[in-house]
Amino acid sequence: MKHPPLAPDHIDAPHREALLGDLALESGERIVDYRQSFVTHGTLNADRSNAMLICAALTASHHRLDFLIGAGKALDPARWFIVATDPIGNGLSTSPSNSAHQPGLRFPRFVLRDMVAAQHRLLTEHLGLDCVHAIVGASMGGMQALQWAVSHPAFMDRIVAMTPMARTAPWAVLVTETARACLMADPAWNGDGFDGVPERGWTAYSGLMSALLMCTPEAVDGLADPHAWFEQRVAQQQTIGFDAHDYLYQSRAYEAHDIGTTRGFTGTREALQAIVARTLVLAPPIDLFNPAPAARAVAEGIAGATFIEIPSSQGHLAASSTRPEDAAFLNESIATFLETKV
Repeated sequence: MKHPPLAPDHIDAPHREALLGDLALESGERIVDYRQSFVTHGTLNADRSNAMLICAALTASHHRLDFLIGAGKALDPARWFIVATDPIGNGLSTSPSNSAHQPGLRFPRFVLRDMVAAQHRLLTEHLGLDCVHAIVGASMGGMQALQWAVSHPAFMDRIVAMTPMARTAPWAVLVTETARACLMADPAWNGDGFDGVPERGWTAYSGLMSALLMCTPEAVDGLADPHAWFEQRVAQQQTIGFDAHDYLYQSRAYEAHDIGTTRGFTGTREALQAIVARTLVLAPPIDLFNPAPAARAVAEGIAGATFIEIPSSQGHLAASSTRPEDAAFLNESIATFLETKV
């Protein structure tokens, strides 16, 4: 199991694994010997009422929301028992890149509901929890939080979804399709997998995802040297070392998502209306990856949901610690929501 280098705002917690055996997928296939990676922060209280679940974003790890964790922050370990998970296919939990039984393109296709099913087994079977106070996530993590509220409505009291979509927008589908095309244009792609690291492919991917779509034109207006900034982004991507096979699988799960295709529902609107958890949705005014109107539509579709606009020009990265001001705003807004009595 590989782990990317710790960034300055990451919290170094002991890595844990839940050995869940075979994981049955919605498709009818199975992931053999599934290992669910996670870390915890804080201590579970006597009545087991202070648990929180964090869901990670596309290509991200359990560190994705570390900027919300800490003394005086929204997720204070002195107050909450926080379980931060790694989704299927991120290279830490069982993935195409690390599966001994189903490596590479032999790995079965999975969807976001399968990620939620694995997390549910982690919480109930491995940690012995039958409920959590809240489920928190950004981007694909926020989408998992919404799916949790549809699939297991009584399991959580609240959800916090930053830059989410209830159904992946056509724009976001085109983005991930283009990102995969960047990787598969590399000579390392042989038509049935990658023979090695697609270095040129990752450079093109970094230009699309890190430089163009995670930010906004306003966010990069002040760059003294855009070329040097781009090279830093490429180097950062290489340091993370995310596996190309994993990206093919995770991105397809991301783009296929629609809470409205959950068993028992006939559409996205009906699924949103069924959510009973108290819901907070946060998004910036413009997002070039997960369109901001999609987040507003989520809040409008859930009875009693609160929508807060993140006052940031950072686009999709507004839901991160890229700018201290954004991180502080998110910590304050989320802390208030989590502590407010019904």
